[in-house]
Amino acid sequence: MLRQRHGNHGLSRTSDIRQLNKRRPIMDKYECPCGYVYDPAEGDYEHGIEAGTAFADLPDDWVCPKCGAEKEHFYKV
Repeated sequence: MLRQRHGNHGLSRTSDIRQLNKRRPIMDKYECPCGYVYDPAEGDYEHGIEAGTAFADLPDDWVCPKCGAEKEHFYKV
């Protein structure tokens, strides 16, 4: 039970903030060996990937728009 609410988010405890963060998708950037960086904040508009799409949520058949490498060749930056 929450006793007091703080700020605009209605969160009063650190545990509440942790619960919120668990619900957010991981938004790490991933880099292809060719140098292209997939940034979830930008997505891949030209290939129908909306901004806010986490790398893990990209379709299995998505490839690097620059060189055509598959997802398995990307590494987290």
